[in-house]
Amino acid sequence: MSFRSNDTAIDEIVASCNGDLRGAVRALLLINEHLEAELAKAYAAVADRGLVERGGSALH
Repeated sequence: MSFRSNDTAIDEIVASCNGDLRGAVRALLLINEHLEAELAKAYAAVADRGLVERGGSALH
């Protein structure tokens, strides 16, 4: 999305859901949930390797 405007991205997302705004929001929520799970896995992997310092994180 770095090369296109947010409005263009939003239009494409809504269009991919046949104009259904609720469907577009639902799809974005599902994608966000998936990304949050992947991030949690990444944090866990870093923690398992001892790369997370007390009070901080190697991923930030």
